[in-house]
Order: sequence, then C-alpha cells, then structure tokens
Amino acid sequence: MSALVEIVDLVKTFPVKSGMLRRTTGYVRAVDHVNLQIAKGETLGLVGESGCGKSTLGRVLVRLLDPTSGRILFDGKDLATLQGKELRALRSQFQIIFQDPYSALDPRTPVGNSIAEGLLVHGVPKEEGHERVHEMLRLVGLQPSHAQRYPHEFSGGQRQRIGIARALVLHPKFVVCDEPVSALDVSVQAQILNLLKELQRELNLTLLFISHNLAVVEHISDRVAVMYLGRIVEITDRDTLYRDPRHPYTQALLSAIPIPEPGRKRRRQVLQGDVPSPVNPPAGCAFHPRCPIAAEVCAKEAPELRPTAPGSRHLASCHLRTGDHRHLAPTETAPA
Repeated sequence: MSALVEIVDLVKTFPVKSGMLRRTTGYVRAVDHVNLQIAKGETLGLVGESGCGKSTLGRVLVRLLDPTSGRILFDGKDLATLQGKELRALRSQFQIIFQDPYSALDPRTPVGNSIAEGLLVHGVPKEEGHERVHEMLRLVGLQPSHAQRYPHEFSGGQRQRIGIARALVLHPKFVVCDEPVSALDVSVQAQILNLLKELQRELNLTLLFISHNLAVVEHISDRVAVMYLGRIVEITDRDTLYRDPRHPYTQALLSAIPIPEPGRKRRRQVLQGDVPSPVNPPAGCAFHPRCPIAAEVCAKEAPELRPTAPGSRHLASCHLRTGDHRHLAPTETAPA
C-alpha cells in the first residue's frame, strides 16, 4: 500500500528566551529528526508521555506550525515548502480534530456556522454548504436541526462529534486526531472511537491518532509509533507491539495498562526519575537515565531506529534490543 504521508528527517524547535531583553538562550527540540510513513487508508497510533512532542508533530503535519527543517510529503507534494495560495489549495485535504471540543468551538456562534467555516474559505456556495453541513451532522450521529444550537447546549461527546463533522466537511484525505477522546468519559470514549472507525471505512480516511492511552490506541490503530523526547523509539503493527514490545520505554508504558479482569495483574515496570529537559537532553540515548537495562554504550551513542531482526518491519531505537549490541552486559544507571 502506497504512502499518503511521508515524513523525512522532520525537526521542530522552539526558542527559549530569558532576561529583560528576551534573548534566545537555547532551543527546545520538540520534534527531533522524525521519519515516518502513513499508508493510504491506515490509522497510525502515536503514543508517549505528556510533553514528548506528539501534538507538536501532529500540528506540524497539518501546517498549524511551520517545520524547522525536514520534509512533509503529502501525496507527493512537500508541504514543508508550500506557502500562500499553494498551501491554501491543499488545506482542504488535511484536517485536525482537537482534544478539547469546547475550546475548539466559538461559544457565540451556532455550531452549523462553525462547521461551515472551512467551506466558505474554500469557496463552496452557501446553499451547497448548508446541505453538506446537514449531511455531516447526520453522518456523526446528530440531527440537522442541531446546526442552529450553540456549543453550550451540547454534552462533551456531542461537541466532539461536532468537531469531527467540522474536520470532515471538506472531505479530507488525511486527519490528525489529537487526543480526541481524552476529555471524555470512558463510555463516551468508546462511542467516539467506534464512530471514527466507521467514518474511516466509509470515507476511506487516513488517520494519525495521537494519545497517551495505549488501551485506546490498541482499539483503533493499525500500526503504532512510540515517541520519547521528540524521537520515535519504536514502530510496528499493533498486534506485534502489544505482544512483543522491544524498547524498554514501550514495555513500561504497556505495563501500566490495567487488566479488566479480577484477580489478574500485570507486572508493573515503574520508570525511575523524571523526563529529561528537552532544552538539555542527555547525551547518547535520551532514555538511558531512566532505562533499567542501560549499558555503557547507551550513554555515549544515540541508537538509530532499525529492525529488531533482519528483514523485520518491527523497528526500535535501542542498542540492546535490535541485535547490534546483544553481547553487552546491561548495567544499572542512576535515575536522572
């Protein structure tokens, strides 16, 4: 299956300013040389702790943020270099669903007008726009009459359905779902996830699903990428990742998922120390100060993202789990 989105060596940095003159004293490397491919029609889950760069990566992909360097190939066109009219012409093909559906909607505007904003920007006639808004409301499980209501008149789950309708009304090919269910109750989360899966099948969507909840990602994703301190540390298909995680960070994240069966417990792997500062990340492997199996090489040399076995599509960024340094005896490291 061909790739709809291909990310090549993508970097996004933010300047750190201090002092009365607000001089730049450093940079936060929120996205650090990321390489990814997302095939047409698939859902790629992107997981990691808060602050690891997941949402920043998603916003760069839809050009809400400009990349510092690297390439974003969308259907063969490099979004990273497009500006002005060229970028606007493509914007209808990639959209984003935000985490908080209430703050993403104007409280003073009827939701039908909010959904129709993108249609007006892209020159869709008013009458056709009304029809598409009503069609989209029905598609997400709401009534056309709801178009005249205001955001405060809806529940959280209904507001997220409105956010989904606004993202899909332009018939995009690619949608970034930025933690779309994290603000919802568990029962409502399941409804929204099932809705997204149905819409993906019906509309042949390609999704990047961002979440810190691996149980949610398992339900909706075809492949899963794990992110730590701006870098992808493991990526493979969903079943392989949950059955045989290779990176110690992935193993720790998976061990925190509760098992919904009385009497059964999963061995918890608690990470020591805090996430290092992205302004001054550790030398070598960024995860090594918290890693329970770190070896001397981990503090000196940053591992590449490579196959866990010859010819495997399961990639991990770990010296000890990809075959290159299996002879090294792991040593304990002090927490950061």
